[in-house]
Amino acid sequence: MEAYGRFAGVYDIFMDNVNYDEWTDYIIEALVQDGIKDGLVLELGCGTGTVTEMLAGAGYDMIGIDNSEEMLAEAMEKRAESGHDILYLLQDMQDLELYGTVRAVVSVCDSMNYVTEPEDLEYVFALVNNYLDPGGLFIFDMNTIHKYRDVIGDRTIAEDREDGSFIWENSYDSENALNVYELALFLPREDGLYEKCEEEHVQKAYSIEEVKVMIAKAGMELVAVYDAYTHTPGDENCERLTFIAREHGKSAENDYHGNIPERARHTEE
Repeated sequence: MEAYGRFAGVYDIFMDNVNYDEWTDYIIEALVQDGIKDGLVLELGCGTGTVTEMLAGAGYDMIGIDNSEEMLAEAMEKRAESGHDILYLLQDMQDLELYGTVRAVVSVCDSMNYVTEPEDLEYVFALVNNYLDPGGLFIFDMNTIHKYRDVIGDRTIAEDREDGSFIWENSYDSENALNVYELALFLPREDGLYEKCEEEHVQKAYSIEEVKVMIAKAGMELVAVYDAYTHTPGDENCERLTFIAREHGKSAENDYHGNIPERARHTEE
């Protein structure tokens, strides 16, 4: 089952409980405090472009990357309405390829949890580091083991809306730290009947220590780990964490291609 296929068209409806304004204000505050008040910013896993649009409205030159055509189609509709000059790219974050570096990379709504192999997540971090300006920031959030295991694991969540309904079944595999979402959507048709669509989403939980090690291996330094979108230090008892990391060790004179990880070099050749 394809993830974010038909769901893309109603994603914003069912995600209206997410405080994107607060999240974006937090990201902007972190960027500005680090001297990043404008310039190129990349959002990884941009989805329907809600945060991308908000950051563009704050004056950043935005690039949005997602691996779902349907989600990007929704994002481009928002771009047409807003008139913001946003570049959207259909890419998997594990195949991230830009023409140059950016001042910051952001990723929200547990996009990083969709990378279910530790070596792949470390590789994504290395690519992010490669495409960051010297001293650039990487701000991302992740769901925790506690959230998957103790809060949503093995729970069924259902919601009935005027624009559709869903049944969301969670199953947590504690041995592999994997949470499987079985999503059944019931979307209204013009004839008054409902069409059932099914999707499967898989996310992996990582400990704070695992993420710290991956950040260091990727060539970044960890700035902070917070309880999501607050300034309270985060720990394993939080449901969602915000990580802030910084590129270090790269000089402004270096050609960024010299920092591409070995695996990415093979894909270019």
